[in-house]
Amino acid sequence: MAKAVHLDQRYLIGLVNNDAAVINEIYKKCAGKVKSFIVFNNGTANDAEDIFQESLVDVYNQAKYKDLQLSCPFEPFLLLVCKRKWLNELKKRSISPVTKGEDDLLHIGEDTFEQAERLEEEKEQTTLFLKAFEKLGERCKEIIKWSMQGEAQEKVAEALGVTYGYLRKKKSECMASLIKMVQINQ
Repeated sequence: MAKAVHLDQRYLIGLVNNDAAVINEIYKKCAGKVKSFIVFNNGTANDAEDIFQESLVDVYNQAKYKDLQLSCPFEPFLLLVCKRKWLNELKKRSISPVTKGEDDLLHIGEDTFEQAERLEEEKEQTTLFLKAFEKLGERCKEIIKWSMQGEAQEKVAEALGVTYGYLRKKKSECMASLIKMVQINQ
C-alpha cells in the first residue's frame, strides 16, 4: 500500500519551480541545523554550505526527474539526506572505503522516510516531555535533573541533603507524575 503524500510535498514543488519564497523558507528552517551538525562533527561552515547545497540539488533532481513523493515531513528528511552525505564525505576524507556511492546516496528509499518520520516523532516526544517537565514542582525537577546526570543515587541523595530511601521514593513519584502528564497530553 502506498503511503499518502505528506503536506510538505509543497517544498519539493517549490524547489522544482524555483520558488524563491519556498527556497528561502527551507534555508531558514534547515541550514542552521545542518551547519550545527557538520561543525560539531569535524566540519567547517563552508563544508556545511556545500553539503546543504548538494543535498538540495539531490532532492531537487529526485523531485524533478524521479517524481519523489514525500511521505514524511520535509525538514527531518532533508536533514537526514545532509547527514548521510556528510558522513559519506568524512569517510572519503579519511581514505577509508565509502559504504555508499553517490548513486546510492541519491536513491531515497523507504528507510529514509521511516528514519525521518522517527526523527519527527522523537522531536514531538521531546517537546511533550519538556512541557510536562516544566509543570512539575521544583523539587521533582531538581531530583530528575540530578538523576539524569548519571551520578550514583547515593551521591545525588547526599548532594540534595536527603536519605537514599527518600530519594528513590521521591524520584519514583516524580517520574510517575511526569509520565502521566506526557500520556495525558499525547
